[in-house]
Formats: sequence, C-alpha cells, structure tokens
Amino acid sequence: MTKTLMSIAALVFASSMGQGQTFTPPPATPTAAAASQDYVLGTDDQLKIWALGYEDELKDKVIRVEPSGDIDLPAIGRVRAAGLTTAQLEAALVEKMRKSVRNPQVSVTISDYGSQPVSVLGAVNQGGVHQLRGRRTLAEVLSMAGGLRQDAGPTIRIAREAEWGPIPLSNATPDPTGHYSTAEIRLTDMLGAKAPAENILVRPHDVITIAPGESISVIGAVQKPGPFPMNMRTSVTVLEALAMAGGYAPQPQPQNAKILRLTPGSTERKEIAVDLRKITEGKSEDVAMRANDILLVPISTPKRVGVKLGEAALAAAVGFAVWHAF
Repeated sequence: MTKTLMSIAALVFASSMGQGQTFTPPPATPTAAAASQDYVLGTDDQLKIWALGYEDELKDKVIRVEPSGDIDLPAIGRVRAAGLTTAQLEAALVEKMRKSVRNPQVSVTISDYGSQPVSVLGAVNQGGVHQLRGRRTLAEVLSMAGGLRQDAGPTIRIAREAEWGPIPLSNATPDPTGHYSTAEIRLTDMLGAKAPAENILVRPHDVITIAPGESISVIGAVQKPGPFPMNMRTSVTVLEALAMAGGYAPQPQPQNAKILRLTPGSTERKEIAVDLRKITEGKSEDVAMRANDILLVPISTPKRVGVKLGEAALAAAVGFAVWHAF
C-alpha cells in the first residue's frame, strides 16, 4: 500500500468511526525493507506487527512463528503464519479482525529470519549456517559466506532434501536413502559465465560444500620450496610450478629435473624426467603436473663440493696466518 493510499484509508476510517484516529504505520526497518516480497514465513521467523486499534498491545513486541506454524497475538489470538508471505499474513489478520474492528489496518515486517537455514562448508571465508532471506542463487549464497578462500577447489557439491524435489542439474542423483539428491558444479564454469544456468536457486536446508583444492610441491634448488595450492585448476605446468617456487636457487641442475608421481594404489612414486632447460628455451613442450606431484630440481653437487673445499682451504689459510702472527 502506498503512502497516498494509506492516508486515504486513514481518512475513511476516521470519518466512519468519528474518533479522529490517524493511521501511522511503523517505520520499515532496513532488514524488512530488504526482504524479498516472495519470502515464505516459517518456524523461528520473528515478526513486528502493527495493527490499528492494537498499538499498545503490540508495541515493541517481537512475535515468533511457533513450531506449530502459528503466531499468538495479544487481544487477537492465534493465526496461521507458516507458509504465508507477509502480504498474505496481513490479509489473514485483517480478515480475523473484521469481527471487532471496522476497516482494520495491519502491517507485518520481518525483524529476524530463522526458518530458511542453509549450510555452507569447506573453503569459504565465513562457513556455517546462513539464512536465505528470500530467493537466493548459489553465487549469492557464496557471497553471504564471505566468498571463496584462496585454496578453494574446482567443484561445489550440493545436497538437498527430497521435499524440495531433485536438484535441477543434469548430474543430480538421489542418495541411497532417497532422502536427498546430490549434484556437483564446476566453479570455473559457473563463475566464469560458461554455464550460467548452473547458478541455481538455493533451497532451505541445502548443504553446500566447497572442498579445498589439491596441491603440488616443488623441492630442491628453488627459492621457496614447499607445497602450493592448485586452486580451481586440475593441472599445473612445471614452469608454473617453478614460478610459484620463486625460480631457481643457486647451482640448480634444471636439465635433470624430475616429477615424482604417486603410483595408483601405492605409496611409492615413479620418476618422470623433465628437462627444464629445454622447456625454458622453448625447445620442448611444457609438462603438466597432477595433484600431489612433486617437482624436484636437483642441486649441482660437484659445484657445491668445490665451493665447500674452497671455503675450507680459505679458512685453513686464515687460521695458519693468525697462528704465525703470535
């Protein structure tokens, strides 16, 4: 109802009752103003209700939707709220009040949401339970959870209760119990607009999981050895891995580099020879690394031995000179 229509309704009511009352609905809170008009009320939602003629009874009261789905209003009684929008609840309250109030006026706003939880787990910045507060897409829910962490993997897994129907994705499958359906979405396709249809609407009680991504490791003659996340990628080339590790450390043997790869079903690793020198010079193709691969850049042992011998000789010479000085 617009402000003009509200004013007209107030004048009509005042003239019909002869009491000069004015219609002054409560100001809308920022939360209520942002609420989607098609939000369906449910258990644990909290409401602020204003009703002409019942201002004192309802003033500053927060009305909670009970587990039964009803609300209990002072001087008005119990009214079904679950399953209704705020506009539909207003209409239901108006109908109930017609018996005792001429031309009843009602305003319903949501002060807090509690009936549409969704769980966002895994590699997000603010994981946990969030309230949908109306129609929300998968991308919007990820934003509500603070966005993805840097180590987020390439896929999202969704589990949905059967009462909401199957997940509208081609790879959706029911779980063995028949109580849920599950599906996976590639983050790069959805967020990169390659598959915008996969940015589906999220339903209450959905469980959204973003597993951390896999990693590769670089060891040996590099500036920053260690593991590095692959993020949303399924592979990383050896040159990319070398760049992640800050490039070569002194005395590398790039021509003798190796990828150490786990053998399926075993804890042992096989060696794959990689000539980083040729790859860097463009004489050989870059090589893709898989999750859990280790890139080994050997250290030039003979040169290191030579350096150590030279340092030892210098130390001995200095020591001899110092000894003869006394």
